[in-house]
Amino acid sequence: MTIKQNYTQLIKTEAKRLGFLSCGISKAGFLEAEAPRLEKWLNKNMHGEMSYMENYFDKRLDPTKLVEGSKSVISLLLNYYPEENQDQNTYKVSKYAYGTDYHFIIKDKLKSLLKTIQEEIGEVHGRAFVDSAPVLDKAWAVKSGLGWRGKHSNLITQQVGSFYFIAELIVDLELAYDHPVTDHCGTCTACIDACPTQAIVEPYKVDGSKCISYFTIELKNELPNSMKNKFDDWIFGCDICQDVCPWNRFSKTHNEPLFNPHPELLAMTQKDWEEITQEVFQKIFQKSAVKRTKFAGLKRNIEFLKD
Repeated sequence: MTIKQNYTQLIKTEAKRLGFLSCGISKAGFLEAEAPRLEKWLNKNMHGEMSYMENYFDKRLDPTKLVEGSKSVISLLLNYYPEENQDQNTYKVSKYAYGTDYHFIIKDKLKSLLKTIQEEIGEVHGRAFVDSAPVLDKAWAVKSGLGWRGKHSNLITQQVGSFYFIAELIVDLELAYDHPVTDHCGTCTACIDACPTQAIVEPYKVDGSKCISYFTIELKNELPNSMKNKFDDWIFGCDICQDVCPWNRFSKTHNEPLFNPHPELLAMTQKDWEEITQEVFQKIFQKSAVKRTKFAGLKRNIEFLKD
């Protein structure tokens, strides 16, 4: 075994110990195939009002511009598939937001991983990323062999599905690199057929400005009347394209206690949601990603479905 392979093995073993589903590594550099794709997507305004997607274009495509001296992108997956889902006859929030906000949980795990790398290997510098900086996490996960990008544009992994978070540790250490895996979507169009707002405009291309997640979380203005009766009771995010994906038959329950839902969340009826107060919102979603839409945003989403 070479030193690179030893280091790589150490990192993957520690990632597993920290509870990550899997870990893949690729050489830091310019994402050549992604550049024209991202440019076209932005030019067609498929990012809607998510203006931050236009920022740091160069850094978004090249982590060596984002993290000085970086040589490797360590991509990690963390499962969030819940043991129990919400009642389908009530207003719904995306499964990833059931428990404690994933940003905090994953950041802590990444810091622990970097600390172990530094203790075991020596002076290694790096930065942790959890979708809060200009990093194309799906592209790096594909490059690192953790799965393929499905027709709904989410990462899919055989025997696992797609209900997981993607995070990165970008470090100035050369490692043994993984290779992409093949696409296993075949002729399936389940996600495209199921999307009520037709946000998946063609296989592998999503118009972000038409996605239910965009409307219920990112859009700060009034919801457009053209979307009336198309939200299928989703008030924060949307899991439709993942729920119908055949690969998610293999989803297994996560083992992270902090991702477990607040007990009151699963018990909430449609009436409870419609009568939700600021106090109840604070109590149930105090540490949840749902806070992103704020109480006023959640009320707006509920009222839009109610009318």
